[in-house]
Amino acid sequence: MKNLKLKMLAKLLIMGLLVSSLSLFGKYPDRPLSLMVAYNPGGATDFQARIVTMMSGLDNYIGEAIAVVNRPGAGGQVGWNQFATKARKNGYQLAAYNVPHFIAQSIVFKTKYNINNLEPIANWGADPAVLIVPKSSPFDSLAELISFAKANPGKITVSGAGLYVGHHIAYLQLEKAADVDLKYVPGSGGVGAMRLVVSEEVRAGFNNLSDSFRNRDRIKILAVADLNRNQEFLPNVPTFLEKGVNVDDSSVNFRGIMVRKGTSSKNINFLSTRAQRMFNDPRVVAKMKEGGSPLRVLSRNQVIKMWQEREVFLRELLKEL
Repeated sequence: MKNLKLKMLAKLLIMGLLVSSLSLFGKYPDRPLSLMVAYNPGGATDFQARIVTMMSGLDNYIGEAIAVVNRPGAGGQVGWNQFATKARKNGYQLAAYNVPHFIAQSIVFKTKYNINNLEPIANWGADPAVLIVPKSSPFDSLAELISFAKANPGKITVSGAGLYVGHHIAYLQLEKAADVDLKYVPGSGGVGAMRLVVSEEVRAGFNNLSDSFRNRDRIKILAVADLNRNQEFLPNVPTFLEKGVNVDDSSVNFRGIMVRKGTSSKNINFLSTRAQRMFNDPRVVAKMKEGGSPLRVLSRNQVIKMWQEREVFLRELLKEL
């Protein structure tokens, strides 16, 4: 009887160890994931996040669906502050990042997020800021807008997605480079900033190339804040640099996926490898192109380097603006 009890206990112990092992080394992921977007539905980040994750359920990618969850506010600060402090470090709660946005904000404001407590997974795109005006605007060129601004200090209102996002940085660069006095009007994300231009509540705006491309029948695009023209979507729109105005690529909006620091390296590596593959899927590439969204896939290591370089650069840039 005693031997029988010992055998039963041994079996129970083995079963317990087996269950623990399966739990520890089981399939990841085994349920859907979430992707927090710190901006409104319909904006460029939300629009692109839904495209680049639409294939996630396939086994050769993530193997589970990724649900986009919007948490907008304060140019991204509401969502990123919540994510950096509340998101679980289990590989199931992801967030979309925007650079220079979250890095510049972490330098200027007392945010709960920075490049040291977040871990990049992979980058899917790079979306330049562009200067736009309403369709009915009298300005048909950057030179005309600058000329008016010089003659009428403070009369040109310029919308953007928030404070110290790419749009705001491009705005600050334009003010300094052209030596003009403008008035910045933060919108509720890129969607709100675009609405202010389309409804003629402001005279001009900085917005994403992708959003502007999709709204090009309702606005005029005067200049691109990048080192070169965007030959794929706006081949006829000059850069600021072409026109002798020193607004460079500092505001180009890099977008990708990240997790909280402390997430297991195993899950991070899995996500990084599969996400890059997913972003390059021909159907994703075609859908991004259809929506005027520039694709730029970067590996985790490339993003780590980009984050570090951008932080150093932005610290110096923001001192001067």
